[in-house]
Amino acid sequence: MADHPLSISWLGEAALLAQTPGPMSLEVQRRVWTLERQLAPLPGVADTVLGVHSVLVMMTDDADPEALIARLHAFWSNATADPRPGRLIEVPVSYGGDTGPDLGPVADHHGLSPRALAERHAAGTYTVFALGSQPGFAYLGGLDPALATPRLDSPRLHVEAGSVVIGGAQAGVISCSSPSGWHIIGRTETVFFDPNRAEPALLAPGDRLRFVLQEVRP
Repeated sequence: MADHPLSISWLGEAALLAQTPGPMSLEVQRRVWTLERQLAPLPGVADTVLGVHSVLVMMTDDADPEALIARLHAFWSNATADPRPGRLIEVPVSYGGDTGPDLGPVADHHGLSPRALAERHAAGTYTVFALGSQPGFAYLGGLDPALATPRLDSPRLHVEAGSVVIGGAQAGVISCSSPSGWHIIGRTETVFFDPNRAEPALLAPGDRLRFVLQEVRP
């Protein structure tokens, strides 16, 4: 579609990245889900990796890249929205305190009290656009635009798994302890990635998530 053009670029010698620009949009992402589903069984496609408004296409040795590029454009021009209702998962959150050290500063940034920010954050229903960055980490759409917050100038070197975070126009939950430049506003005991589970990642694209406010700590 003309309003969401698809650009295709090479990544190395055996992969193509198909992506469409613009702010996070569930309507666009639903079309991206459709695009990935159509690509997966094609000859010459070794694997696909879903991203936010993007699909990485890894090719087999005998793939015809020009043919795949043509198919990508054709599929995208006709792609309809994949409804993919997913599951609704509730995640209890303790906001603020030692495990949510940025709740106060983020609230100040928006002219809100810490409780008001926590309540607005917990009022939304978030949709998993894609998984990436670290095992089990979900890129969530649905953050109230009024809560969008620029990322930290200097990332923390260690952020605990279960940290509830805001980064730019996105919300998220750190699934594995790691560095992060996102603001930590709370903590959940929900485990988002466990390699010993039959399905290690708790979430999948299309799932919906609600944060349940348990407490707001000073």
